[in-house]
Amino acid sequence: MPSAAMNELIDRFRAVRDAPAGQEPPPLEEIRAAFAPAGRIHPVPEDVRVEEVDAGGVPAHWLTAPGVDAGKVLVYVHGGGFMVGSLRSHAELAARLGRAAGARVLLPEYRLAPEHPFPAAPEDVRTVWQWVRAQGVPASSIVLAGDSAGGNLVLGLLIALRDAGEELPAAAALLSPGTDCTGESFTDTDDPIFTVERLRALVAPYVGDADPRDPLVSPLYADLTGLPQLLVQVGTAELLLANSELFAEAATAAGVDVTLHVEEGAPHVYPIMLGTPEAEAATAQAAEFFRAAVG
Repeated sequence: MPSAAMNELIDRFRAVRDAPAGQEPPPLEEIRAAFAPAGRIHPVPEDVRVEEVDAGGVPAHWLTAPGVDAGKVLVYVHGGGFMVGSLRSHAELAARLGRAAGARVLLPEYRLAPEHPFPAAPEDVRTVWQWVRAQGVPASSIVLAGDSAGGNLVLGLLIALRDAGEELPAAAALLSPGTDCTGESFTDTDDPIFTVERLRALVAPYVGDADPRDPLVSPLYADLTGLPQLLVQVGTAELLLANSELFAEAATAAGVDVTLHVEEGAPHVYPIMLGTPEAEAATAQAAEFFRAAVG
């Protein structure tokens, strides 16, 4: 059962979901500026150093907590339905994971739909990976993480690197990943954040004219052989539950070392919800997973 703190957030999410629609939706820039996947924006702790960098032409930020090993890197790819999300919305979670894992974090600001549909975002994430490697960081010292759409992009990167015969990162954590952009595997549940219609409306501008079953669009349909060890965290109160369960099943069948954690009653990307026991436990689990992967 969800904690009291999580239930409070769920009630708040449900109220927003069920609020009557306005006459006109706000401009996309306003939606992006107000995006708060944790219910509200949690600032980056004051002791975390934030440094803007040009990662091969892709804007990005280093997030470095005191005492982390500069030789170990966590590349965090934010979610937001491929249309929203940024340093502002995801820096706290990324920095928290980096601190717990003892690694510095690189958070890229990849191009967003609808201005930049597929394959713009995957191209940017691939560019960022190449930039990190060009800094002299061994692939074995890099781990990846991504939530929702970011989890989709992390998987796309792993598949592209595998297909190109390149070295793969040590591991990847996927938080409520969107593995199927066809919309065919949505779970029939009372998601407090999304409706099926809203999810489809988010994904469509990103997919554009691409085949939604393209493995880089929907990794669920990819050959998953040879991917590194994966951690998947998902809640039972979200439409993307089956995305994670079906993907974990397919990856395991392909010989991938997959740890699937299903949190009872938790909503979409529950690890971002700072101040809840569920988020605290998810952070600890991911940190242990990362530390074991990079030694």
